[in-house]
Amino acid sequence: MKKIKYALLIILLVPTGLWLLADTLLPDPFSYFSFRRVFVQYSGVIAITVMSVAMLLALRPKWIEPYFNGLDKMYRLHKWLGISALVFAVSHWWFAKGTKWMVGWGWLERPERRPRGNGPDLGFWEGLFRSQRGLAETIGEWAFYAAALLIVLALIKRFPYRWFAKTHTLLAATYLLFVFHAIILLNFDYWSQPIGWLTAVLLASGTFSAIWVLLGRVGAKRKVNGEITSLEHHEDMRLMEVTVKMDEGWPGHKAGQFAFAMSDKKEGPHPYTIASAWDPDTRLIRFVIKALGDHTSRLSERLTIGMPITMEGPYGEFDFNDEQQRQIWVGAGIGMTPFIARMKRLADQPDGKVIDFFHPTMHINDTIKDKLSADVEASKVNLHLLIDEKDGLLDAERIRETVPDWRIASIWFCGPPALGEAIRKDFIKHGFRPEQFHQELFKLR
Repeated sequence: MKKIKYALLIILLVPTGLWLLADTLLPDPFSYFSFRRVFVQYSGVIAITVMSVAMLLALRPKWIEPYFNGLDKMYRLHKWLGISALVFAVSHWWFAKGTKWMVGWGWLERPERRPRGNGPDLGFWEGLFRSQRGLAETIGEWAFYAAALLIVLALIKRFPYRWFAKTHTLLAATYLLFVFHAIILLNFDYWSQPIGWLTAVLLASGTFSAIWVLLGRVGAKRKVNGEITSLEHHEDMRLMEVTVKMDEGWPGHKAGQFAFAMSDKKEGPHPYTIASAWDPDTRLIRFVIKALGDHTSRLSERLTIGMPITMEGPYGEFDFNDEQQRQIWVGAGIGMTPFIARMKRLADQPDGKVIDFFHPTMHINDTIKDKLSADVEASKVNLHLLIDEKDGLLDAERIRETVPDWRIASIWFCGPPALGEAIRKDFIKHGFRPEQFHQELFKLR
């Protein structure tokens, strides 16, 4: 989480610093209108900066994953960039548009305009840009209304994922409109200064990214087809096990990684943690999917054996790779899936670590329990199965009581974010090093 916060601060502070080299938020003489002039420029620069970086992250670039410890963390940054864009865009819009309304309402008195006279001769580009200001303002205003609506919809969890995926893509189109708006209305003097150079690079990169998104080319080189070979339903747990045989070309995956699976183009790809170790001889990938939302609740009716599936990935850095010889795993509910994959890998390739696996769940049937027990026995992992009604809820104190040498261990958590955050904070409060706590943020919106 610290890397996400640091990255967001850098993305905000670097353009702010460069902008302050070119302009100021304390114009002389200072008045509402003189401040408005510079703040509209500043807020516009920051808004288009965070939008551009968000567009770059939308490409799911693999080379950035290691720094953020996984695509899940990158998407968390993408979310906060979107929120930041909305905040700065709203302030930009209000000072630009709201000021005109306040003048009309009589709340403000517009200062007298200076007579234009002949004025200085403008160069070709500056003259061209000024001639397009009215069009750029109109395009920017309507693009803002569309983008604000799309960002708000993306933040509403009840908004169906299938509609979220479709509407969120439209933000790439609104971004291209913002690019035109920014090019025309950015203070022309900025283009010859570092803030202008940075803006030009971001606009070029963001434009490429937006076009790539609109063409549907995100992750195209990491897509491989497969076919469903088996389905196993567990109605009492609202679980479904899906096994897919991959075509040649799948690069393999590490335990703990996930993939985007698409069985219906209308629905689009959905992320699922892989619950199996990779074997190039069988080329089988297994998922354990819980009916949690509108899409996953319908999968049991839609998926059939022999159905083609397109996989994109693998993604993620939740790979259990650290220097600690002691590990504590917490897989709450469906959060057990990455640990299933790791146990299957350890059964074939033991690493000598001492591992305690806590699996709190509301309910577990005999079939799943037997499979889990088999994986535990084969991998030599110590299982602590906790049924909520029978054993009570899991907390950090209970983990410490069960694992006395917790200080020398690393913790790997996958499950409800609130539970993970509570356990992390409690352990850190008791002297646990934050870098030894690994949490999968498996919420991509």
